[in-house]
Amino acid sequence: MADDYGGEDFESDDEVLDEVPEEDLDTKPDTVTYVSADDASRLPPGTTIPGPVEKSKRVTTPYLTKYERARVLGARALQLSMSAPVMVELDGERDPLRIAEKELRANKIPIIIRRYLPDGSFEDWSLDELILTE
Repeated sequence: MADDYGGEDFESDDEVLDEVPEEDLDTKPDTVTYVSADDASRLPPGTTIPGPVEKSKRVTTPYLTKYERARVLGARALQLSMSAPVMVELDGERDPLRIAEKELRANKIPIIIRRYLPDGSFEDWSLDELILTE
């Protein structure tokens, strides 16, 4: 099987590059500079600082996605398992995930979802503002 490939096809330069010229070494790591709102006067004209989007100017869907639903239920179940107060009446439920699902159906979970946009801004949605499909 090793003979199928033929050893003659492989060309090798015996030059080994063990040393990298010093001018090719990057001694300083790339840094990212964050600008606070106080430093906005130093930004070029027309540059905006990403931040929260007003409720009237939201562009994302008002529906709770299945990924957000899973994240909210998991986070709330974890809170409940660590003795957070329950926001709905219990009918014998003991499983934190089932209690979290019941709270979600009743719109009683006190969690805000932050949706990030490509320009760095974000939208904050409370769960009672979102439409549940399931």
